[in-house]
Amino acid sequence: MSTPETSRFVRLRVELVLEVDDRDAVTEAALRRIADDVTMPVDERAHAESAVTEDTAEALAYLVDPFDLVSEVPGVELAQASWSSERIDYDPDSPEWDLGEDDGEEDFDREVAERAG
Repeated sequence: MSTPETSRFVRLRVELVLEVDDRDAVTEAALRRIADDVTMPVDERAHAESAVTEDTAEALAYLVDPFDLVSEVPGVELAQASWSSERIDYDPDSPEWDLGEDDGEEDFDREVAERAG
């Protein structure tokens, strides 16, 4: 019996809900990060500054970097990442906010079981 080859790649799904207590602080931090990015072209910088000033969710997208989440993990290298942010209505007591529900977890578990044979 041969062992099936396993992929070296792992998809890590993370979902965060953040409560913003100080919009100005978030916006200012995003503007500082944009200002510190010497590789950003001038026209892109103007667009980014406008976006983070108008929308706190956009400001958070500039501040939260997936690379930062895994850069200190030994033995891994970030191969690809995507992320987005959006304003939401959040009720922590609502059953619709149970993590792991309706996010494809059952499909993922089934795929893992099928691969294991």
